[in-house]
Amino acid sequence: MGGDNHLLSGVIGLIEKEGVSVIGIDAIAPELLAQPGIATRRAPDAAAQADIALGRGFIATASPYDVGQAVVVAGGRVLAVEAAEGTDAMLERVAALRAAGKLRLKGRAGVLIKAPKRGQDLRIDLPAVGPRTLELAAAAELEGVSLAAGKVLVLDREELARQADAAGLFLQGHDAEAEA
Repeated sequence: MGGDNHLLSGVIGLIEKEGVSVIGIDAIAPELLAQPGIATRRAPDAAAQADIALGRGFIATASPYDVGQAVVVAGGRVLAVEAAEGTDAMLERVAALRAAGKLRLKGRAGVLIKAPKRGQDLRIDLPAVGPRTLELAAAAELEGVSLAAGKVLVLDREELARQADAAGLFLQGHDAEAEA
């Protein structure tokens, strides 16, 4: 049993048995990974930082259950957990819940936290964030996005920072050591 990480690790094992080394993007293009620190004009406030800490802890704790690599947390509550549907569908669900009045949050509230599960083989199963992720985070009226620095693939970091600024979101890379 096991999820996609288990399957992909098995495939790597077969490839490496043939004498071929499998390396991750961190070894060949580390500049494509989330960097530590704030990438936008807006920074998370103390409440958002507390939500980020909660989300990071949740991902680490839920890792043995092979659920997703992302959560949405607001006001000290986990509002959504990524599962098989992926990050985009999770964010669409949060936006729909807000629109239906099932999440009674005032104004921008909540943070998307994205990080690998504990023990995840980052050579082949790297969490990723791109323009669509930020578009959906804005549609869900989140405050911002926090990514595990060095452990999340970021498609066009400078453009994402511009997009986040235009949407009023913060975008940050958090210290990923807690997720290791």
